[in-house]
Amino acid sequence: MESPERPGRRGRTAALIAGAAGLGVVAGVCTGYVIQAGRPPTKLPSLSQPVVAQAKGTVEPLSAADDRRVKTDGDLRKLLLKRPEGARATDFGSSDGWMDLADYASDFKKPTGAFKDELQSEFRRAAQTTWQTGTYTVEIRLVQYHQVSAPGAAKRVEEQRYWAEREPDTNSSPLPGTGDGMVYVHRTPKAASGYQPEYSAEALASRGDIYMDVWISDTQPIPENKIMELAERQVAQL
Repeated sequence: MESPERPGRRGRTAALIAGAAGLGVVAGVCTGYVIQAGRPPTKLPSLSQPVVAQAKGTVEPLSAADDRRVKTDGDLRKLLLKRPEGARATDFGSSDGWMDLADYASDFKKPTGAFKDELQSEFRRAAQTTWQTGTYTVEIRLVQYHQVSAPGAAKRVEEQRYWAEREPDTNSSPLPGTGDGMVYVHRTPKAASGYQPEYSAEALASRGDIYMDVWISDTQPIPENKIMELAERQVAQL
């Protein structure tokens, strides 16, 4: 006796019906071929296509104002915002505006790991500007990558967004004019013995092969429009 879970074997009648159906399909196909063979051949369309005339003259190269590569392959420091009148340079900025890889990596909590990661991301160069007005401090960095095998600038934005969003009591907003840019305002100040509490806000974005990082710190809470306005002006420079 067959198990009820297994389907029963198909019987002789079912096999004969299936065979007859198969023969009917074959007969129909053969009849179709006979009818088609008796019809006159259909003329095929011409394979020739109309010839498109080639434009004459040469293409004018982009002007320096329209060719972004001219800007980004030039002096990267010229793309940084200018220090406002009356503001003074801080003592932690680069003396000439350039940062080599060792200097850039040294500003991370794990410099050795940052150094290796930047090498893998094809670090090319970095430029920095800083200034201070009263208790208000600004630091802006532009980091450029070779981007031969990977989009280093976009990768850096993704990583920094991850860390910024891990900070407690942080408000975030998209940065207009960018695809991946974000602005973060950290509401809880950093406190250290012997120092005033420090509030901070940051903005980051990528534009082509350049990663932009803008930092603001102050002893007073920082309104979002302050970091937003600064970041938008820096993006416009790129």
